[in-house]
Amino acid sequence: MNTQAKPLLKLEDVYKEFDVTGGFWEQFRWENGRPVRKKAIVKAVNGVTFDIYQGETFSVVGESGCGKSTLARTVTGLLQPECGKIFYDGDRIDDLSYSQKTPYKKRMQMVFQDPYASLNPRFTVRKTLEEPLFFHYPELTREQRLDRIAEVMEQVGVHPAWAERFPHEFSGGQRQRISIARALMVDPEFIVADEPVSALDVSVQAQILNLFMEAQEKRGLTYMFITHDLSVVAHISTRVAVMYLGSLCELSPGGEIFNNPRHPYTKALLSAIPRLGEKKAKHIRLKGEVTSPLHLPSGCVFHKRCTYAKEICTQEIPTPFTAGDNAAVACHGVEQGWVG
Repeated sequence: MNTQAKPLLKLEDVYKEFDVTGGFWEQFRWENGRPVRKKAIVKAVNGVTFDIYQGETFSVVGESGCGKSTLARTVTGLLQPECGKIFYDGDRIDDLSYSQKTPYKKRMQMVFQDPYASLNPRFTVRKTLEEPLFFHYPELTREQRLDRIAEVMEQVGVHPAWAERFPHEFSGGQRQRISIARALMVDPEFIVADEPVSALDVSVQAQILNLFMEAQEKRGLTYMFITHDLSVVAHISTRVAVMYLGSLCELSPGGEIFNNPRHPYTKALLSAIPRLGEKKAKHIRLKGEVTSPLHLPSGCVFHKRCTYAKEICTQEIPTPFTAGDNAAVACHGVEQGWVG
């Protein structure tokens, strides 16, 4: 990746939190015989920084609950970050008003995990695909809209004659194709795909992944791909970011992260991939339990499960440093050499 080029998307120290305290009386706890008012804050994304360049597929992986989907929604503006900066094509977009974000919504689209939940069951396919055209291209005539719908439906492998059908009349794979068609209707340049194949059968997953790759080649698209399926990551990724409890552990080129993982969590994650022909499992078993995002530990968020952790890991938050070719790792052990 040419890091000298200007990034299409840039995140600088982005945080996202959720207040899950509940009602007024639920905020009180008894401590030392007296009521104390406390709020419960889920720290979903913690100081995430990275760049995404034109034409690449940037994948974000990690366990369920690590903040991947929250990060995706924050990038696209569906959620507002608590602090930090988000730049798109050199322009800061996180502090814009709703109307000011409209031009960027056409350039950035999102494909969600569950195609049935993301499609309005009362809308036909035609109405679903026509809606973004009404919003972003109000000058188009009805004939132009219908031609555009038929063209995109053919591109994603859905017959245009099915445009008057409803979502429940399609299979899961067909519904996801319709979701992709909706994202492509406004001719975007950047698509955030939030686990778009995890709800599909394996054979259908391959078809949808190939569809993503074909669309990228024909349209010059840039992807931010959210997934927990490492086989998918290996198949499509230019670069891979590994998240744990809202923090980035490692960021490396796609091939390098599989051949030479550096962070202890990345090594454990990759060791869980089943491989044909191996007589003895090499799965790295982590100690302890996943820490709740309500009560993040001090220092490195991974230290309670890391077999290499030392005292510095419990006290100081590791900052990412450059390791190898275009790789960044946030680990005291890797930086100081006691994790090899």
